[in-house]
Amino acid sequence: MTYLHQLDAIVQNTIAPAAQATDRDAAFPRAAVRALGEAGLLGLISATTVGGMGLGLAEAVQVVERIAKACPSTAMVICMHYCATTVLEKTGSDAVRRDIAAGRHLSTLAWSDTGSRSHFWAPVGTARADGDAVLLDGSKTMVTSAGEADSYVWSTGPMAAEGASSLWLVDSKAAGLSEVKQFDGLGLRGNRSSPLTAKGVRVSRSALLGADGGGFDIMIGAVLPVFATLIASCSVGLMDAVLETACAHVGASKLEHINSALADLPTIRAYIARARIQADMVRTLRDDTVSALANARPDAMLRVMQVKAAAAEAALEVSDTAMRVCGGAAFRKDLGVERYFRDARAASVMAPTSDVLFDFIGKAVCGMPVFG
Repeated sequence: MTYLHQLDAIVQNTIAPAAQATDRDAAFPRAAVRALGEAGLLGLISATTVGGMGLGLAEAVQVVERIAKACPSTAMVICMHYCATTVLEKTGSDAVRRDIAAGRHLSTLAWSDTGSRSHFWAPVGTARADGDAVLLDGSKTMVTSAGEADSYVWSTGPMAAEGASSLWLVDSKAAGLSEVKQFDGLGLRGNRSSPLTAKGVRVSRSALLGADGGGFDIMIGAVLPVFATLIASCSVGLMDAVLETACAHVGASKLEHINSALADLPTIRAYIARARIQADMVRTLRDDTVSALANARPDAMLRVMQVKAAAAEAALEVSDTAMRVCGGAAFRKDLGVERYFRDARAASVMAPTSDVLFDFIGKAVCGMPVFG
């Protein structure tokens, strides 16, 4: 059985049946993560030398997109795990890499500092030497899988070197980390997002991932392309799901006074057509971004910035269209449209936000330094 067949079985048997309760109860999808781990999918991008599948971004986008069609919250958990794995494959120990490849270790990123806004590559938290150890202090605004992941790829300012940031592997149960707050918000309710604070969290010097002060190159050069493409894939899967749900509803809903379906109305079909075009354009851009990265094209980083912004904004419009064409029925939880509508709101405000990306894209197009 190929990994996609295994994935489809997990989506059908585990993820989709739990999606409504995951959203309603803000429940972390533990069963889904366990099943994905047992199938080897947590180790999808882990090297074969440590027991992983040895696959890459092209395969990761398929996994995240398929999961997002059923449950965007679960897709976000896996998206952030793959981002953390990208760092750990480059800089982590063989032991933690083997655990990820074996499906028994879930990781995530802890990068967005309180006060840094969307400039996640320049954290305000600190790392200070304390004998043979290092003490980490800082406050993260929101961490996916908080309290559920086994580890955090945690960012601080450099300990002693020049540079914008340093990265550390932190055990999620480490003393000095604040308690995880139960999330009760608008969308992506099941990915256990929570603010976290580190007060004197003691780690060994070997917990440093890469060089002290070298976090920027890892964040922007290695992880941003993966994150942007995978979060766009979440939006692609979400748009497909909400459009399929909306089309099924308007095709079945009868207008009794004229004995016709909603889909027989040209205005409804026009709304659906425009939304379908938007979703397909984003998928095309996403696929071109994967190609640009694989072939090291000169426009690869421009595509990376474009794809997250384009996907996030399109998901807002497509989910809004689905709400519009389904009318009052869209506000019922049993139809499922309003869940995707709420979840779509999250991608546009995840750092770097759409507004920040528009500025970056404008700088790039105008020939200006993007991160200067």
